[in-house]
Order: sequence, then C-alpha cells, then structure tokens
Amino acid sequence: MRCPGGAPVGILAAVIAEDDPTVATVVLPVSVRDLLPRDLPACAWSGSATHLRQVERELARAAAGEVDYLAVCTPVDLPVAIGGIDYQVSEGAGTLWQLAVLPALQSRGLGTLLIRAAEQRIRDRGLRSAELAVEEDNPRARALYERLGYAAYGRAPDAWDEEGPDGSIRRHETMCVLLRRDL
Repeated sequence: MRCPGGAPVGILAAVIAEDDPTVATVVLPVSVRDLLPRDLPACAWSGSATHLRQVERELARAAAGEVDYLAVCTPVDLPVAIGGIDYQVSEGAGTLWQLAVLPALQSRGLGTLLIRAAEQRIRDRGLRSAELAVEEDNPRARALYERLGYAAYGRAPDAWDEEGPDGSIRRHETMCVLLRRDL
C-alpha cells in the first residue's frame, strides 16, 4: 500500500486480550520516508551516541546520492524503524544495513515494511538485487530475512565501534552471514 505521496504505508497493530477491560487495541498507520538529521534525537533507541553520529555521517552520504536512509514513522512523524541502503558496496546491488526497529514494537511488521520499502528504492535505481549481512548469533533477524526471500551465499567478518555504558569505545568484532535476494 502507498500513501498519496507515494510512500509505502502499513498498519501498526497491537492485539490485546479482550477479557481485560483496562486494555484497548491500538492500530496506527505508519509510513516510510527519508530519515532526516532532525530525526536523530528521536532515534536514541537504535543505538548509542556513537552510533547516532555514524548515522549522521551516513545522512551526509544520502545527500550525495550514495545511500538512502529510511524511517518508518507514526502519524506524529516519530521514527519507529530505520535503516540504510548503500549503493557503493556491491556493483549492481543495494546493500541494506543498520536496520533497527524500536524494541517495544518488534514483531509487528515494521521491519518487513522497512525492507520492502528499501527494496523498492533499489529497484527505482534500476538495480536488480538486494544484499545484507546478519550476525551469526542473530537467528531472529536471519529468520526474518529468509522469510522475505533472502538466501545465504557466504560469510564475512565485520567490525564496528561500540560505546559502553561508561562512554568508553570498544571494537566489536563478529562473523556475519551474507544474504542476497533478486528483486
């Protein structure tokens, strides 16, 4: 589904037990748009200050057309899922990365909406495949990607800086499964 401006939309729904009169079912429309620098303070749930500075740098690359960075937003324009597409990593493909959904809203379809919107951006650039990497110790995310049609084609090490609770920076090193989907 798309809203009048062409942005993909979805519905955020909560199913609550009917036998509790103090609880109501909540259904909210959501839409996908470009993530903007003004959104970053509202995205603290996605990572540390170090992470948000990295996202801010990626938004500068978005202005140059090297990447797209998307946000799934509520009706009050609050980002509840974010993620990027890098067009410089793999020739002929868009590489999805830094995908995140507000933890309290995971398993509600927001990640699927974000990925489908990213895939449409990739197709809009004339590319025919999407790629991503998922940490080997993240079976929940890998199951989502495989459910959406991504297939493993290799493994690769990855690393990034993480900020500890005390503000110290350490290098996180991991092994990732590489996945690809033809669009």
